[in-house]
Amino acid sequence: MYGVVEIKGHQYKVKEGDIVDVQRMDDEVGTKVELDRVLFVSGDTPKVGTPLVEGAKVTAEVIRQARSRKIIIMKRSPGTYRKKNGHRQYYTALKITGIKA
Repeated sequence: MYGVVEIKGHQYKVKEGDIVDVQRMDDEVGTKVELDRVLFVSGDTPKVGTPLVEGAKVTAEVIRQARSRKIIIMKRSPGTYRKKNGHRQYYTALKITGIKA
């Protein structure tokens, strides 16, 4: 059984036991999180939400708060200067513990 859930404006296909990296959430490591914006749930009778599936919930546990790998950005203006810049995005790793249709 899998589901499609919306977290902070992004959609993720999840199933039980998956680890999903999402945009940074304010929850502490070890906290249980309930995600109620479920768009689709598969199974014997798939349920498609319009826009959300009524009564469906996905439970997850926060396992890590970290930053991703560094992305190097080079800006160049013709003939004048070059600038090197870097960026590391914060993220939260969620382990999906259950999907309830």
